[in-house]
Amino acid sequence: MTLLKVSGIETYYGKIQALKGVSLDVEQGKIVTILGANGAGKTTTMKTIAGLLKPKSGTVEFLGENITGLRPDQLVKRGISLVPEGRAILSGMTVMENLEMGAYQRNDKEIAKDLEDVMQRFPILKERKNQLGGTLSGGQQQMLAIARALLSRPKLLLLDEPSMGLAPLIVADIFKIIKEIKDSGTTVLVVEQNARQALKIADYGYVLETGKVIVHGPSHELLEDPRIMEAYLGKKSE
Repeated sequence: MTLLKVSGIETYYGKIQALKGVSLDVEQGKIVTILGANGAGKTTTMKTIAGLLKPKSGTVEFLGENITGLRPDQLVKRGISLVPEGRAILSGMTVMENLEMGAYQRNDKEIAKDLEDVMQRFPILKERKNQLGGTLSGGQQQMLAIARALLSRPKLLLLDEPSMGLAPLIVADIFKIIKEIKDSGTTVLVVEQNARQALKIADYGYVLETGKVIVHGPSHELLEDPRIMEAYLGKKSE
């Protein structure tokens, strides 16, 4: 089933056109990745889906509903949660307070259980629950940002550059966590510059160049595509 359908979106920053008719589908229960160089339009695509930017034309549909132009808080209620580039941790609040902010729109009785669940998935957050978010390492902040997003119980988790600035060992942990999130039933759309790692865990991929999708397909095919190999993965495969 198609969970998210983006059709021909054109998004501008003032008079500068950042997206030139981007279309993509995200199937339920899958990991889909968006690849591309800096300035290709990856983050703009995520911000448009998440309601932070309004497209000038084109549509975004979620579970068959046209959600184009809805506010981010309205989209969170519908089941879309964004972990933005740079993580946006509330640095002056504790780890626990950051996590609780993830559930701010919920009023059900499962919040305490979900808090315990994310602390089991991210034991370092349990250890540091009373520590200020701004004092965590980069990897710990990324885990906190993901855990906070999960507390909104998303059907679709949007991850924008989750490995940016992290040490290789931490990057491996982050990608393992993304796969576990998918395996637990949450669909994931991830923007990533680490193309090889992203394609290894993704089911499907899209490559953007100057605001357009230039190639897309199953991730295993993209890993073997000579154009992708040369541009993003180096000429030799592992």
